[in-house]
Amino acid sequence: MINTDPKKIDELLSRGVTEVIDREHLRERLLSGEKLRIKLGIDPTSPNLHIGRAVLLLKLRDFQELGHQVVLIIGTFTGIIGDTSDKEAERPMIDEEVLKANMESYAKQAGLILDMSQVELRYNGDWLSKLGFAEIGKQADAFSLAEFMARENIAKRYEAGKRISLRELLYPLMQGYDSVAIEADVELGGTDQRFNLLAGRHLQPMYNQKPQDILMANLILGTDGRKMSSSWGNTINLTDTPNDMFGKIMSVPDELIVEYLVHCTRVPMEEVHVWESKIKAGENPRDAKVFLGQSLVELYHGKEEAEKAVEYFVKTFSKGEIPEDVATKQVVENQTLVDFIVSADLAESKSDARRKIEQGGVSIDGEKLTDPYLVLEKSLDTKVLKVGKKDFVKIVF
Repeated sequence: MINTDPKKIDELLSRGVTEVIDREHLRERLLSGEKLRIKLGIDPTSPNLHIGRAVLLLKLRDFQELGHQVVLIIGTFTGIIGDTSDKEAERPMIDEEVLKANMESYAKQAGLILDMSQVELRYNGDWLSKLGFAEIGKQADAFSLAEFMARENIAKRYEAGKRISLRELLYPLMQGYDSVAIEADVELGGTDQRFNLLAGRHLQPMYNQKPQDILMANLILGTDGRKMSSSWGNTINLTDTPNDMFGKIMSVPDELIVEYLVHCTRVPMEEVHVWESKIKAGENPRDAKVFLGQSLVELYHGKEEAEKAVEYFVKTFSKGEIPEDVATKQVVENQTLVDFIVSADLAESKSDARRKIEQGGVSIDGEKLTDPYLVLEKSLDTKVLKVGKKDFVKIVF
């Protein structure tokens, strides 16, 4: 059964949405009760899906809950070629083995949001790898170089004298042909994908198909205020533990709270507006951030784990208590503080450990340590080492 509730349809077309092409046409189709094919493609450029990518997966779920057929395409071909829509430099081609490793758990991760038993899961290498020059030439003839060069980031690179490969010109054709291959009625994408999304709409009539409608969602910023990107390490991953996910949320800039509530959760918009009003009225945004963190963890890990994450955070950061599940690490004879921190996986390298010590972020039983080469001496008592704001380990001798 297709749900044609106007209120749900209007929220689907507005929540976190930047642009819909053609909005009125799509709204009419959704109200008609017709079962539509909704397409979303994801290139496996990294092993983890993050909440920035999940914005569109949540939108795909909205369509699924209305009864429409969702089609999730894993870019086994486009992922190798590489999309530079949002890049300031040419994206290198990805090795096929790396791509396979990255996509190994994509379906499982997507299943945290979607009902995968009702998802049509496709791999675009199945059709793109079979296209010949004659077919590609026919598709390419539908676009001009000027149209491609008019894209903002491409124009900037050209003016700066940066290399633009012919391969990059072909990527929109590939994404557009995906829509032909699965006969999409609607395609979802980020605002940076506008040209690629329109390519599908442009190609479909060449294959006697009606042009797809397009729904574009905003891109969200990462924990450091820049665009969320795995390459920058500012992501909140769907595979993060409840404690890590909650802790990352508590570290994001206050101005992102409402944006995250709108795009990354399905908290009713009425509640979102209440929190937005409280923040604008000058109330402490920390409460809104706790609510956001709990809502996000509950979405991916369940209510019980969300409550535990809040409790862990309060004990660890607000009250200064040591968590109950702290790992234990044996000290090697004559081991220095910096070596121990690295061996306990609390720093990426010795230089990273020294930096944390010198910045005053390391203590044992509450006593701050400043000497990286301090030798940890034997003691009858177990001591607790704290590195940074949230990392603990029990030292045993």
